[in-house]
Amino acid sequence: MMHQQRPEGHLSPPSDTEDIVTVLAPRLAYFAGVARTEHVTRAAQEMQVPQSTLSRAMVRLEQDLGVDLFARRGRTVSLTPAGRTFLGSVERALAEIERAADEVRADADPATGKVAFGFLHTMGSETVPALIRAFRADHPRVRFSLVQNYGEAMIERLRSGELDLCLTSPVPDAPDLVGRRLDEQKLRLVVPADHRLASRRRIRLAEAADETFVTLEPGYGLRRITDDLCRQAGFRPRVAFEGEEAETLRGLVAAGLGVALLPPPAVPRPGVVELTVTSPRAAREIGVAWLDGHPDTPPVAAFKKFLLSKRGTLLPE
Repeated sequence: MMHQQRPEGHLSPPSDTEDIVTVLAPRLAYFAGVARTEHVTRAAQEMQVPQSTLSRAMVRLEQDLGVDLFARRGRTVSLTPAGRTFLGSVERALAEIERAADEVRADADPATGKVAFGFLHTMGSETVPALIRAFRADHPRVRFSLVQNYGEAMIERLRSGELDLCLTSPVPDAPDLVGRRLDEQKLRLVVPADHRLASRRRIRLAEAADETFVTLEPGYGLRRITDDLCRQAGFRPRVAFEGEEAETLRGLVAAGLGVALLPPPAVPRPGVVELTVTSPRAAREIGVAWLDGHPDTPPVAAFKKFLLSKRGTLLPE
């Protein structure tokens, strides 16, 4: 049988690509089944659809494409050259769809699914490992995709769907997000061990107005808190360095580059003294956030419930 073009009634790929996809997609599995068996009746039996439905779908598919995909001999069919070309792409597309379906089903599995979780750099050394270890005591096979970043970057990843949950500070207040306060972390003024204030245990932040500060970069939640606390104390900090990680700042304080407002370290660092700030009240809220209205898979729902159960006990005393 000669391969013939079907000029009438077919869609034009350059202008109607979206329409072609919409029309063709439901028929691709039917086409692959018929191509595999080379027999309409057997294909209909295997796919458990009426033979008439399958036959009509193949005719419509050829009409929409404008080419013959099959050479027909009774109920037996064979692929034309165009059909063989089309089949290769169809099989790859169907295999990719099946792979994607398997992946999302696996990620949603209550026992072995995946949680995409973001957290602050300062939560990474102790807090987050302890949380995951405790959660996996009851959910040992749940997988985690972890992102460590600053608050604004994680919020954007929540909005883009890359993260399910994030542990951040300050707790976001936005109409498209849900934020829940979990705990509070006191901030300390960290000074070099040989600093003029190093003999003190407590300090009003205003007493550091003439000091040089090392801080996190703009956009970090802790940087906003630092600027706000200094403003409350009546001054604008003179900044010598802007970094991305709190322990780097602590090391620069030890080197004498400046002072810093930081949360407590996981392990005490030599070369610095950490002073309690009595005024203004120096603390930051730590909370969990997620996208409002975003449905949770079972593993995400379980981990969210676990995090919310840690209210008031998330951080060590």
